[in-house]
Amino acid sequence: EGYLFPDTYRITRRTTADEICRLMTARFREAWQQLGTNAAVHRTVTLASLVEKETGLSEERPLIASVFHNRLRAGMALDCDPTAIYASLIEERYRGTIFRSDLLSRNRYNTYQHAGLPPGPIANPGIESLKAALAPADTPYLYFVARPDGSGGHQFSKELEAHNRAVRKYRRGVQGHNET
Repeated sequence: EGYLFPDTYRITRRTTADEICRLMTARFREAWQQLGTNAAVHRTVTLASLVEKETGLSEERPLIASVFHNRLRAGMALDCDPTAIYASLIEERYRGTIFRSDLLSRNRYNTYQHAGLPPGPIANPGIESLKAALAPADTPYLYFVARPDGSGGHQFSKELEAHNRAVRKYRRGVQGHNET
């Protein structure tokens, strides 16, 4: 997980899974070299995988990365929903929705229960997520929540009170969409 670089590959019916994995990891190494960094690969890929799973909007990736960097610097739990989902998936108990039991799981990938980064990547990050992990935006943000408008965007906050208001707005918006 993490080092199979997402890209377009030309393969045939005879291409084996092992060959595909070699192609994808070779492409990862090529992309990593192009980044021209001496940062710790595993740590960067792990953080980038969280960014990749949190947003599909390339312009938000540096902002998401900044929240994670700020939380790590402050010694806060990352509270990253995709890590709770990943933990549930590897335990073969994910049901399509995050339940309280998922957030309370002691699985080492669950960043609601364990401070710091998970032990490894939870997805295969693309180049934009890798760049964001290496160069996050300079923000004061510690929190984010999805916007209820379906845009895929997030509301960022630096204080818990503002974040809680954004969460309430998100929940009201989601409820409103479910009623129609």
